[in-house]
Amino acid sequence: MSRTITKKLMLFFPKCECEKPIIYHLVKDHNLIVNIYRAKVTPEEEGYLVLDVTGTPRDIEQAMAFVRTFDVSISDTGKGVIRDEVRCTHCGHCITHCPTGALHIGDEATREVLYNEADCIECLACIRVCPFDAFASAF
Repeated sequence: MSRTITKKLMLFFPKCECEKPIIYHLVKDHNLIVNIYRAKVTPEEEGYLVLDVTGTPRDIEQAMAFVRTFDVSISDTGKGVIRDEVRCTHCGHCITHCPTGALHIGDEATREVLYNEADCIECLACIRVCPFDAFASAF
């Protein structure tokens, strides 16, 4: 039996592809577990999804090949929330609002706030609470 992995992905759906049951087919036909963190449909009817897919490397590869047949762009950078290092003052206000610990104190001596993108679930709490506007959404 193959090991399973989890990949964080950002998908962009052009207007003509938003109404198709693509995610359904990832689960049903490609044996993936899908966890959607964030979804948005713009007024122009384009769609964005931030999600995790879990499955064997082969199933994920075949599923992403299937998704690409719909002219859907796939990014695995994991950068749905971006921190502006210049604007961040390391005040720590965001830490208490981060449910996963993606934002945390790295060193008690320096009190530097670290951001682990892999642990981010795109809840956007950091964007809402940062007094210095150091966080932004990639879409």
